[in-house]
Amino acid sequence: TMGLEVTVLYFAKSREVTGIPQECVKLHDGATTKELVAAVTQLHPAIESVLRSCVLALNQEYVNLSDAVKLKDGDEIAVIPPLSGG
Repeated sequence: TMGLEVTVLYFAKSREVTGIPQECVKLHDGATTKELVAAVTQLHPAIESVLRSCVLALNQEYVNLSDAVKLKDGDEIAVIPPLSGG
């Protein structure tokens, strides 16, 4: 199978640690948001501590980091840290 490609958007602190506003991440068919988080952590080890307090937005719908939501090719996932400092 060809797998799928999703766009990950980084905001605020997650953009600081990755150094980029967005990137395309390739995953296998049937991959979930949980696997995407693992892939992003491999690409950017420094993001791990930031991710603990982040929320994900899949096509502008909030998703818990603990959830495993199936991804489709072309999905857009935003990594949104808490807006306040704490």
